[in-house]
Amino acid sequence: MEIRHIDIDYGYCSDRNDLSDEDRLLLVAAEKACTTAYAPYSNFRVGAAVRFDDGEILTSSNQESVAFPSGICAERGLLYFVQANRPQKKIRTLAIVSSPSPTECTPCGACRQVIADTEQRQKTPIRILMGGAQSTIVIESAQALLPFHFTLPATKE
Repeated sequence: MEIRHIDIDYGYCSDRNDLSDEDRLLLVAAEKACTTAYAPYSNFRVGAAVRFDDGEILTSSNQESVAFPSGICAERGLLYFVQANRPQKKIRTLAIVSSPSPTECTPCGACRQVIADTEQRQKTPIRILMGGAQSTIVIESAQALLPFHFTLPATKE
């Protein structure tokens, strides 16, 4: 058996002041979205924000249900809304934060797949900012989040 390796490059900012104004603004929008989260069971509020190529910003938050796992993560809720309501627009950057935020907020596996699907559909990379209280991880494409993301095999029509 041949052993292969996957290496990813990512940025790490221990201080948000090292980020661009544009990135800080998107993280603040995601933080504000945390206030609309409905998380009475986990008490873990997540906010997500996207910036489109034209500069427009949209936000979303996680929503839980007493009929667990019927809730939805902030990232998936936002990306599904974009696909249903603004399918012609391309997402340039996605920011994710949580409250409480002891460390950077990284997406769950299901969200990673949906981010990869969205990136593949729009045929351009999506930058992802994963924010914490002060620090932020920055990746340039969903490929780094989920290098072996699921894709359907090519079919003949």
